[in-house]
Amino acid sequence: MTLKLAILGAGESGVGTAILAKQQGYDVFVSDMGSIKPKYKKRLDEEGIRWEEGTHSEAEILSADEVVKSPGIPDDAPMVQALIRQGTPILAELEFAKRYSKGKTICITGSNGKTTTTSLIYYIMKKWGIDVGLAGNIGRSYALQVATQDHDWYVLEVSSFQLDNMYEFRADVAVLMNITPDHLDRYEFNMQNYVDSKMRIIQNQTPKDSFVYWSDDEYIGDELQKRQDGYAPKPTPSSRPAVMGSPTLLPFSDADIDPESRFPLPGRHNQRNMMAARSAVRSAMAKMDLPAGQQAKMEVVLEQCLLDFPGVEHRLEKVAEVDGILWINDSKATNVDACHVALEAMSRPTILIVGGKDKGNDYNDIKELVKEKCSGIVYLGADNAKLHAAFDDLGLPIADTHSMKDCVEACRSLAKTGDVVLLSPCCASFDLFKNMEDRGEQFKAAVLK
Repeated sequence: MTLKLAILGAGESGVGTAILAKQQGYDVFVSDMGSIKPKYKKRLDEEGIRWEEGTHSEAEILSADEVVKSPGIPDDAPMVQALIRQGTPILAELEFAKRYSKGKTICITGSNGKTTTTSLIYYIMKKWGIDVGLAGNIGRSYALQVATQDHDWYVLEVSSFQLDNMYEFRADVAVLMNITPDHLDRYEFNMQNYVDSKMRIIQNQTPKDSFVYWSDDEYIGDELQKRQDGYAPKPTPSSRPAVMGSPTLLPFSDADIDPESRFPLPGRHNQRNMMAARSAVRSAMAKMDLPAGQQAKMEVVLEQCLLDFPGVEHRLEKVAEVDGILWINDSKATNVDACHVALEAMSRPTILIVGGKDKGNDYNDIKELVKEKCSGIVYLGADNAKLHAAFDDLGLPIADTHSMKDCVEACRSLAKTGDVVLLSPCCASFDLFKNMEDRGEQFKAAVLK
C-alpha cells in the first residue's frame, strides 16, 4: 500500500522533503498557508508533486499517514491542532531524511553559537577532503541532499523546534553549546520546557556516540544528572517522548581556553565555539579509524582552519569603518544572551541597536553591561515600549526608530569618532523584516549607502 505524506510549508526544507518522499514512493502533497516562491513551485511541478498555497485542505492533510511540518509552524496552528487530536505522527525534515541516508551526522544545537560552530566544523571537514554536506537550519535541505547526492557525513545545525519532532533520529556526534532563555513564547513561557527540547540532542545515543558540551553552562550538567536519575521530560503537544541516550561525554570548560589562541573571531564565546568544533571533529575522526599518519595530517588541517576561518555572515560581521566609526552587523543575535556576548566582545564605546519581535525577553540580564559598554541606544521595532521601560532609566542618549533607514541615520547622529555601532537586536525580526537575514542585509546596505 502506498503511504501518503503531507508536508506543511513549502520552503527549502519542505520542498526537499517532498522530492525525497516522491523518490521513496510516497504519495506526496505539499501545503503552504502563505505564498510559495516561484522557484519552489517550478521544482514541485517538475517533480510531479501536488501542491497548494494560501490554504490548508483538510481532507488532503488529515488523510495523510504522516506529516512533516516546517519548524516555524507552532503547535497552536489550527491544522496542527487537528492533526494532534487525531494522532497523526508529525515529523521534522531531519527525522524523515535520516531514514534514507547512509551518512553519519554531527548535530549542533544551543541557544547561541550553533551557526558559527556548525560552519566551522563544516569548514574543517571540507578542507580535509571529507564527503560532507551542510544542512539543518543552514545550507541546502538535508532531505534534498539525501535524495540527490547522499554524503558520507553531514554537519547539521539543529533548532529546538526541529528536535521537538525528532524521535528515532540519533546523532553520531552531538554538540550542545549552551542553554539560555530563548523562544519562550513557543514553550508556554516555561524555561524547563525549552531546556527539555534542547536536551533531546542526545536522544537514542549509545556509548559509541559522543556528546560535546560546555560544562560551565547553567543547565546542562544538572540536566544530564536528572536524566540519569530517571527524569522523564514532558513532550510538546505535537511531539512524542524521546529515548534519552547514554553517549560518551566530552565536556569542555572556559578553563580549557588557551590564552595564546589566535582564533580570528573576537570574544570568549567564539573561543568556546572553537573548542566545541575541535572536539567534535576529533570525535568524528576517531569514528573513521584512520591510520596514525592520516590522523596527524588531519590535526594539521584542523589547526590551520582555526587560524583562517572567515566567520559567519550576520554574526559580529564588520560592515565598514567610516569617519572612525565601526559598523558591525550582528543581526543573528535574536536573544538576550547573544547580545550579551556581542557586547562583551566590544572594546570601544558602543551605540547599540536593539528591538524587534520580543520572545519573552528579560532585558535585566544585560542592563549593567549596556550601562558599562554603551554610549547610546537606538530602538528599532514596530513597538519599542518594552525597550523604553528596560533601558531609558540608564540615562544614555536614545532614539526611537521604526525603519532601517531611520535607524542608521539616528546611529550616525549619535556616534562619535572611535565608537562602534552594533546591530545586536535581542529580538526576532518578523515585525519589520522578512527574517534575520533581511534585517542584516538592509543594515549593511544602509550603512554602505
